[in-house]
Amino acid sequence: MCTACLIEDVKTHMLSRRSLFTAAAATATMGAAAGVLGARPALAQATGRVVDLTHAYDGDFPTFDGKPGILYEVDKNFEPDGYHLFKLTIFEHTGTYIDAPLHFSPGGTAVDALPVERLIAPLCVLDISAKASEDPNATVEPADIEAWISANGAIPAGACVAMNSGWAARMGDPSWRNGPDGTLAFPGFSKAATDLLAEAGAASIGVDTLSLDPGNSADFAVHHSWLPSGRFGIEGLANLDQLPAAGATIFIGAPKHRGGTGGPARVMALI
Repeated sequence: MCTACLIEDVKTHMLSRRSLFTAAAATATMGAAAGVLGARPALAQATGRVVDLTHAYDGDFPTFDGKPGILYEVDKNFEPDGYHLFKLTIFEHTGTYIDAPLHFSPGGTAVDALPVERLIAPLCVLDISAKASEDPNATVEPADIEAWISANGAIPAGACVAMNSGWAARMGDPSWRNGPDGTLAFPGFSKAATDLLAEAGAASIGVDTLSLDPGNSADFAVHHSWLPSGRFGIEGLANLDQLPAAGATIFIGAPKHRGGTGGPARVMALI
């Protein structure tokens, strides 16, 4: 083969490969764009405002058993070490935190294994603050969900459905945890309501109180049914009263310690 012919053949081969790579890159870009667009329905109404749904917590933050949920120990200090560092002892269920399925189901999903696609979700806010002001152990009932659907449309698949009972305003007061007689008293979900949400395709539920079940629950029916179904819960949410009933997207910064039953989370909403 002549030299000129060989050069021309190499050029043709290189151009062919370049076209192939360009086409592949274009296909990859289109695929990435499709992935982003596929996530857009939950974000379509976003205005760019972010609401923090997480309480800051320390050893005084109320816990279910009344014991401090986090302990600080100074490990390094500016003098003499040149920098500052705490050693923390943290109990998983304190502050604003996740209940993973493993919390109430042997062999259930641990917090590090929660599907990441469930940690960004459409947020539905059910406001039961009126009845909670009259009954500290008020519960979300099927009628509350049906009223929400009548006003806002169907519960989106994979949604997080959160109860706004107005309880976050009580933070710092003993009534956030206890009734006047000292017993646990706070709103939660009824099992009938969470059964309905499971049928509707919700992936998680959230409360602005200490537990998914109301304070006077004797059997933890919601924990025993919702978590073993592979779904998870968020307890101790803040600022739900700053959100619309529908249209927000929740971002759940679940912890990722291997084999955990849950743990403190940074949760926020985009509206």
